[in-house]
Amino acid sequence: MRIPDTLLLAVCGFGADMSAPRVGEAIARGVRTGGMPEPDICPIEDGPPANFDTRMRRARAVVFGAGRLDRDTLAGSDVFEIATRARQAGVPAYAVTGMNELDAFDARVLDLQVILEANGMRGLSAAGRKLARVA
Repeated sequence: MRIPDTLLLAVCGFGADMSAPRVGEAIARGVRTGGMPEPDICPIEDGPPANFDTRMRRARAVVFGAGRLDRDTLAGSDVFEIATRARQAGVPAYAVTGMNELDAFDARVLDLQVILEANGMRGLSAAGRKLARVA
């Protein structure tokens, strides 16, 4: 069985001026610069699309992009739903966030391999380069 080589970027916006597509493209730019193939960008601001599970199973890993990760905002969120799906499917999950307020236990419950904090477009691209090395 061949291990997939592309990442699935499941991204939310990082505020009013950083829409989900812009966040996804910034992370993708870093992933490409880091030497990985073009990732699959999947904006999730309105929930995971109908074909999300198929796209996730074709990916090497899922990378969440969310402006903030904390216990209060995770309950019932798209990020929590996707992390659960990834864990159940055996797909590794990583996160890029503007602010990480999860403790080690919360990150373990979500089965996140790595959580990277990044702000601004340059920071998101730098996070993508780091992901290319670890994912």
